[in-house]
Amino acid sequence: MVAPKKQKKAIESINSRLALVMKSGKVSLGLSTTLKSLRQGKAKLVIIANNCPPLCKSEIEYYAMLAKAGVHHYTGNNIDLGTACGKYFHVSVLSITD
Repeated sequence: MVAPKKQKKAIESINSRLALVMKSGKVSLGLSTTLKSLRQGKAKLVIIANNCPPLCKSEIEYYAMLAKAGVHHYTGNNIDLGTACGKYFHVSVLSITD
């Protein structure tokens, strides 16, 4: 088990890297655009919120396996993921394309 201090530091690290990626613009938000980028083979990493529906989660993981893209399960819910992206709406799934 990870100590609470280290876990908080890891979450802050992910959030800061996510902010950097959002600034670069090489990201697609949402289920449909993520699936599209996975089908085209453009996605390098997919981030899924922990309260994403199981059917969507399994579909994304399957496409990511076929596209040889990484999958990261975000520890927060979709509200936290949207806030980490700097958006004022919920984000359940996002893909980093570059």
